[in-house]
Amino acid sequence: MEDYTLIIFRTIVLYVILLVVFRLMGKREVGELSIVDLAIFVLMAEVAAIALDDYDRQFFKAILPIILLFLIQYLNSWLILKNKKLRDFIEGDPSLVIRDGYICEAEMKKQRYNLDDLLQQLREQGVCSVQDVAYAFLEQSGKLSIYQKDQGGFILPLILDGYVDKRHLKIIGKDEKWLVHELLVNGYPNIRDIFYCSYEDGKWFVQLRARKY
Repeated sequence: MEDYTLIIFRTIVLYVILLVVFRLMGKREVGELSIVDLAIFVLMAEVAAIALDDYDRQFFKAILPIILLFLIQYLNSWLILKNKKLRDFIEGDPSLVIRDGYICEAEMKKQRYNLDDLLQQLREQGVCSVQDVAYAFLEQSGKLSIYQKDQGGFILPLILDGYVDKRHLKIIGKDEKWLVHELLVNGYPNIRDIFYCSYEDGKWFVQLRARKY
């Protein structure tokens, strides 16, 4: 009887702990989990399973790894929030796999992403032909984001968190020197002060960083 009581107690406590931990880790859909998120969740699941099976082990010692994994993930989330370069290193960048109806073979090989997967995801989103696609990005989560040619203008962010996205500049056929000059003309002398910036058809959208008081 004591074993059943212990199982019930540990199950309820672990459920509450995992619920609180996942809630504190922030809102993200399962399909949008990064590699780091997925690794943390799998490890937590394994630790929880061990905690339920090993009755002889002290319960605090059994759940201590869950607490440590949460702290690691929380610190990681805080660091990548503050530093885009670190965020790109840990989580990676979206990969451009189709541009103006042309499949970027070199990028697909780099990401080990084959044609069968590409065509399947195009079909799943109702896209009949690669030639209908203006841009297609393979996101960090493995999801394919598609922008068709008949959807009108497509806007790429050029600055995120004070960092210039050189890949996006290359896509639109511009360089960093052009970006700095245009921003200076429009009254933005310091790129580090810019939280978000995009450009399309001669129109700028710039949002500065929130000031700290």
